[in-house]
This record gives sequence, C-alpha cells and structure tokens, in this order.
Amino acid sequence: MRLIDDQNNQLGVLSIEAAQRIASEKGFDLVEVAPQANPPVCRLMDYGRYKFETIKREKDQRRKQNVIKLKEMKLRPKVADHDFQTKFRGVRQFLEQGEKVKVTIMFRGREMVHQEIGRRLLDRVADAAKEVAVVERPPIMEGRNLFMILSPSNKSVKEAASADA
Repeated sequence: MRLIDDQNNQLGVLSIEAAQRIASEKGFDLVEVAPQANPPVCRLMDYGRYKFETIKREKDQRRKQNVIKLKEMKLRPKVADHDFQTKFRGVRQFLEQGEKVKVTIMFRGREMVHQEIGRRLLDRVADAAKEVAVVERPPIMEGRNLFMILSPSNKSVKEAASADA
C-alpha cells in the first residue's frame, strides 16, 4: 500500500505490517483513504481529531445556512380598509425581516363568483409592497383560495441587515 504521513509526504509503497508499525511509532491511526487505487492509499492521522473537526465544520455550515421561511397572511375578499392596513403591516414586517410571504384570499360560498375582487385585493397588496417586495408568483386560484407569493427585494434585505448591525 502507498503510505502518506501526517505532513502529506509520501513514504512510498510499504507492506501493511510496516505501515502499521510506523503508525504506532508515531502515535497515529492508519486510515485507508483510497481503497480503489492501485496500490491502495493509506494515511497517518489522528482519526478521532479528524472526525471531531468534520463534525464541527458541518455544524458551522448548518449555522451559517440561511433558511428562508414562507409566512402566510390570510385575507377575505370583503376585508375592511382598517383590517387591510393591519394585515398589510404584518406582511411588510415579514418582508423586511427577509422572509417570503404567501398572501391568501379565502372565498366562501357565493364569493367564488366574484374572484375579481380578490384579484384586485392582491394587486393592492402588491402595489403597496412594491418598495420592499417583488411578486415571485402572480395570483393563482387553487380550489377556493387565491394566492400570490411575495419575496423581499434585495434592497430591503440589505437595509434590514444594516439596521440589525
């Protein structure tokens, strides 16, 4: 087998017994890194420390990962103006935090006949949020619900990040 020491120097092609002896003398583990190579490649390393560092690296990557949540705001087609403003404040807050928002208009009974009211309401939301959001998915009817998805614009996300710092 080909042996590589802890400083990445090749020690040459050795027998398994000789490689194990060198590993025990130096206080390292003998780890096979390329079994399909001809001859197989082994490395001298502290395997416990190697595992610890890989787990630590994975945790750091998970911590730095940005998970975007999809928040939902539900409205009715006959929503009053003040209620609309209150709901829109919540939508705006989610967008400023850098989260996507799904705005849903729920229809009941005969309200299904007047879907244009719901579309106008969603257009009103999109128009009011145009400085902090971009329409990612335009209004779509799905069953008795009409929805659209807003995602934060890059400008508003950067401003929110600078305000947090």
